[in-house]
Amino acid sequence: MPSSMSLPFLRAGALALLLPLASAAPTTPGLPAAPTAHPLQGNKPDPAVIAQFGLYNNPALQRLINAKGQQMEAVSDRPGDYGFTIVDSPVINAFATPEGHVYFTRGIMAYFNNEAQFTGVLGHELGHITAQHGKKQKRNNTIAGIGMLLGQIAAPRVMQSIGGAVQQGVGLWMLKYSRGDENEADGLGVKYSTKIGYDASQMADFFLTLQRTEEQSGSSTPTFLSTHPNSADRYQRVKGLAAQAKQSVGNRALAVNRDQYLRAIEGLPFGEDPRQGFVEGNVFYHPDLKFRFPVPSGWKTQNSPEQFQMAEPNGKALLAFLGAGTGTVQEASQALVKQLGLTGAQAQNTTLNGFPAAVVEGDQAATQEGAGAHVRAYLLQDGKSVYAFIGLAAASSFTTYAPQFEAVAKGFGRLTEASKLNRQPEKIRIKTATGTTTLAAALAANGIAKGRYEELAILNGMKTTDRLTKGMLYKVVGK
Repeated sequence: MPSSMSLPFLRAGALALLLPLASAAPTTPGLPAAPTAHPLQGNKPDPAVIAQFGLYNNPALQRLINAKGQQMEAVSDRPGDYGFTIVDSPVINAFATPEGHVYFTRGIMAYFNNEAQFTGVLGHELGHITAQHGKKQKRNNTIAGIGMLLGQIAAPRVMQSIGGAVQQGVGLWMLKYSRGDENEADGLGVKYSTKIGYDASQMADFFLTLQRTEEQSGSSTPTFLSTHPNSADRYQRVKGLAAQAKQSVGNRALAVNRDQYLRAIEGLPFGEDPRQGFVEGNVFYHPDLKFRFPVPSGWKTQNSPEQFQMAEPNGKALLAFLGAGTGTVQEASQALVKQLGLTGAQAQNTTLNGFPAAVVEGDQAATQEGAGAHVRAYLLQDGKSVYAFIGLAAASSFTTYAPQFEAVAKGFGRLTEASKLNRQPEKIRIKTATGTTTLAAALAANGIAKGRYEELAILNGMKTTDRLTKGMLYKVVGK
């Protein structure tokens, strides 16, 4: 959740990101040829995407992605008014919406080790747009529930209202491409990055870095490789395409620009930013807004700029925490009943842990998509701000989860612990090798714990035994 907490109450609606487009097929082996249809215009980032992930406020990196994206767009097979944005997510991913906008997470920016890798992936994403791969996704994907992280529970209208932002994000993560689409986008990425003067073979090296992050984490969190299916021959295939592309430009020298890129990402937050809220020991802490509340043990969580969500592991119950404006709890209660279309709604004024509060309870009618749900919301007044905990479950099982909803709401309180209030994110720090040494030795000299050597080696696109020469730049992480 953002530190500003200037959140709309119950943002509704689904992201219209899967639009009918025409697919383009290559006409020559290797690198795809020009598609013909006119592109849709997407130069402005979608507010719903920014609501889900947050905008990463770094003018220098935003200028970089704009400049390279526009260069590439100009030489692409389908020039158009496209847009390029870096979002504030630690997840290692990049995605493109069919209407013409490419998004990179700050997480993926941390793992690039030169401009050639960056532009290769940028060209790959632009390739998904210019080849109009979104047409298949319109046919094959639907936003049917709360999605991969939170599971699906029976209350589609509640999901659309409360879970809108998560649904939108899930819709983006669900843009999984076929191997044929991936091969075509790889070819286009090679083609476009080579045309603007970069060594496209570096994109293949970056795929190896991505594969290593997957292997190390063992995580099921959606990442670039889960939305962009990998294949055993992808590395060799991209290397071959890059060699072919280099020949097509007369084997001229192509840029890598390692040092320029590394200096550009100095200070980039690495991993989760605790200032925007973090979970530790079954408690959610928000240092900037200075509050805390418990999280039910074992429940899955997702934090976004609009709301913090907690879900029963099997998706049978959902509890969302979000901002509810700056009015009174009574006004917020009335708005909630109207927005969710609750029937038989009852509201009661109370206090929760010393905060003025109201409890609203009612039923969500059944729809064609699923059975109805029972909803209970707790609205708390904290100074000028009103916050809402909105719990829901199928009517038949609501009493099973009601005590957990209540315990979380009653546990809302001020955050006073200095260790939590002062928590800062780790950041990328660029160091210069003072002599010939191994990466492991350089990490040790910078106080990096031995248990993180492999993580940092992957971040550098190296092995711990690789040698650094005097003056060579490399990454570490620190406060």
